[in-house]
Amino acid sequence: MKQFTSVHDVADPKKLVESALELKASPYAHKALGKNKTVCLIFLNPSLRTRLSTQKAAMNLGMEVMVFDINEDGWKLEFEDGVVMNGDKAEHVKEAVRVVSLYCDIIGVRTFAGLQNREEDYAERILNQFIQHSSVPVVSLESAIRHPLQSLADMITIYESGIVRPKIAVTWAPHVKPLPQAVGNSFLEWAAAFGWDITLANPKGYNPAPEFLRGVKVTHEQAEALDGADFVYAKSWSSYDRYGKLPGDNADWTVTQEKMSLTNNGKFMHCLPLRRNLVASDSVVDNSIVLKQAENRIFAAQSVMKEMLENN
Repeated sequence: MKQFTSVHDVADPKKLVESALELKASPYAHKALGKNKTVCLIFLNPSLRTRLSTQKAAMNLGMEVMVFDINEDGWKLEFEDGVVMNGDKAEHVKEAVRVVSLYCDIIGVRTFAGLQNREEDYAERILNQFIQHSSVPVVSLESAIRHPLQSLADMITIYESGIVRPKIAVTWAPHVKPLPQAVGNSFLEWAAAFGWDITLANPKGYNPAPEFLRGVKVTHEQAEALDGADFVYAKSWSSYDRYGKLPGDNADWTVTQEKMSLTNNGKFMHCLPLRRNLVASDSVVDNSIVLKQAENRIFAAQSVMKEMLENN
């Protein structure tokens, strides 16, 4: 595996989940694999779970870890080719990534969508330039349109339930500001790859990009999606069609205990951070499996880096 940016980079997603569960059962079994190896985690945006879980995953493999907040500690990067760099950008991404590649064996990079220009965000300009100019494997720590480590952790969490073909409701949730579409996009793509029964509920005009709806049933009635569900995954995202916009009145999309009673004793999921009593009520969050998801972030990252170390 030369890069990890989506489920399409994984030859056998089920095998990767099973590898992660083996690592969860014995986290230090491959500690010698990372001896004298280094991972550099580069952040262009804030992070808690991704940063800490990936650091822990690398340490479980015996790797050294470098963490770099490029906006705080680095030069401002230029991503355009052929420009005269006479402005405030002191370094081109070409040199920056090539230099980082000299210092480490794996690069992780996190960069959010700007939500201003759909074509630019969906072209994954920043992530793809890191991949293009890196001489070592690259792991997406979340990009403009996908969050593969989160989705892998979600697959691990669902897989642990033992339900062969779970019924999953993915529901849009309210928020105070427009959010990227990465988590929702990625979850739908991964769950479809596993062949699970997926129903997506969101307000009209808030369907994700068509490429993420393959194998997904879509409704604009939240109750319809939740009916009989084994898992309920809530997440807010801004509009794809009216790019970066939110609906005006959305409070009735909050997931409550009453709504969860429609499910098949369903488990509530969310990637975190979560705004209580906006995305979901206190009682729903307190009885959720969000902490299991967060724990499995370690073994998602560990399984990916293990494969990279073994095959590069």
